Amino acid sequence: MNAFWQGRKILVTGATRGIGAELTRQLMSKGARVIAVARNQSQLDQMQDQFRNLVDVLAADLSDPEMPRAVVNWVSDAHPDCSAVFNNAAVMTYPVLTTPARSHLPNIAAEVQINLAAPMQICAGLLPVLADHPEAQIVNITSGLALAPKAEAPVYCATKAALRSFTRTLRYQIEDAALPIRVTEALPPVVDTTLSRGRPEKKMSPAETAHHILKGVADRRSEVWIGKARLLPPLMRLSPRLCFGLMRNMQA
Repeated sequence: MNAFWQGRKILVTGATRGIGAELTRQLMSKGARVIAVARNQSQLDQMQDQFRNLVDVLAADLSDPEMPRAVVNWVSDAHPDCSAVFNNAAVMTYPVLTTPARSHLPNIAAEVQINLAAPMQICAGLLPVLADHPEAQIVNITSGLALAPKAEAPVYCATKAALRSFTRTLRYQIEDAALPIRVTEALPPVVDTTLSRGRPEKKMSPAETAHHILKGVADRRSEVWIGKARLLPPLMRLSPRLCFGLMRNMQA
């Protein structure tokens, strides 16, 4: 697996926390250089101080609708040798939409922008850069919740379901255009990050999650089902009603 990543330059969004931080660390350990995008400038500075010439950083708040274009322009200009993109950045809120709250509308817009619009725009914008490399890679990280949502996170689940659909149709278009870009969807279970609720001991660690994602991509799989999420496709085939019922109030 190390040979697959050796010498490559790879964009990771949400690179300072959770799965993104582990993807960044593990990619560098496999000989890659990482282009790290995240909101927190101080965390990015610490990362650059620690890893020096193995990482380049950009502070970008992807809730700003103009920021994905800025990321695309920066990568295109400063890192035309980028050959892989991991769209990992995401937020999860827990709105009870049936209760009055003026904050619902801007919060919904921000969550859709970060989780869905930004990765779509980054994918589309960087296609010309990626197409210049013989084994280019796009990895969109969705969730098992893309198949069966839970009640407490309606916007997050909707964005992941939409990103799953986009990833498939992007793969179709890339195949039809005969571009040398492989498109992979990674579907983790509940991971022990700041996004999710529930007991940590029932969640997969970010390190283990990142390991499985990188292995699945190196194995050239179109879909990488991880941990308990692997149970969802057969369960949906067996009984969608049962699957939806189990996932409705899932905590971990």
